[in-house]
Amino acid sequence: MDSVIGILGHMNMKAVSKKEQNDSNKLAKRLRRNMGSAIEDFNMIEEGDRVMVCLSGGADSYTMLDILMNLQRGAPVNFELIAVNLDQKQPDFPEHVLPEYLDGIGINYHILERDTYSVVKRVVPEGKTMCGLCSRLRRGILYRFAREQGYNKIALGHHRDDIIETLFLNMFYGGKLKAMPPKLLSDDGQNIVIRPLSYCREAEIKQYAEFKGFPIIPCNLCGSQEHLQRQAMKHLLNEWNRKYPGRVETIFAAIQNLVPSHLADVDAYDFRNLGRDKPSKDTRRTVSWS
Repeated sequence: MDSVIGILGHMNMKAVSKKEQNDSNKLAKRLRRNMGSAIEDFNMIEEGDRVMVCLSGGADSYTMLDILMNLQRGAPVNFELIAVNLDQKQPDFPEHVLPEYLDGIGINYHILERDTYSVVKRVVPEGKTMCGLCSRLRRGILYRFAREQGYNKIALGHHRDDIIETLFLNMFYGGKLKAMPPKLLSDDGQNIVIRPLSYCREAEIKQYAEFKGFPIIPCNLCGSQEHLQRQAMKHLLNEWNRKYPGRVETIFAAIQNLVPSHLADVDAYDFRNLGRDKPSKDTRRTVSWS
């Protein structure tokens, strides 16, 4: 009897393992398809591009690098990938984790060492979040390195949920209808930033990272508070999605379907001349209403 139970238990374990593998394969195909669609829709990667993949040690950047390497093998264009991590000298940062992982997968990489942690601790008052200044310093260092090394594309691991959260943050706190673009020319015009995960869901990225067993490095080593406003947006969207499945997808679709004539930005749409079919005969003059 015991032997029968043992055989059945072994068969059940094999069935579970096979199901997990099938789920993993489906998830990988879905993420690869979504990333490929984003790259194609926004022309993110072209022939001869040198792409600097920013690797933080989180699930998002690991997933981005892994799928980019996978896509590279069958891509219709030739492009180079280089992984770059910025070691900001946070306390207890496990310096060995990323080099060991990157050596293991056989990709060229750079580890940049810059003590921005000390700068942020000195400048930001005690109890205030350090994320804003830390992010700006990190961005400046990475942008400069890309220019110096001749990498013409900078890949960041922001996903669909990040884009939607940024939309609401800008609406609620910045008074702007503005999100996080999948492709961006930096303010100085010298760097092109791409976000290949723009069509990918955060939950699926985390699930993929678990399947792959990436050596995740926590993002709270500096002891700073989480960005409370972003966390509030994340909670709001999760609640909406729980109560009304599909709402988040609809919001993202709205970002891709802008109708300037039905908003109120006079710089984005020419409301002033609306209906003036024959401007040459229009003798009306603009008057002040304030």
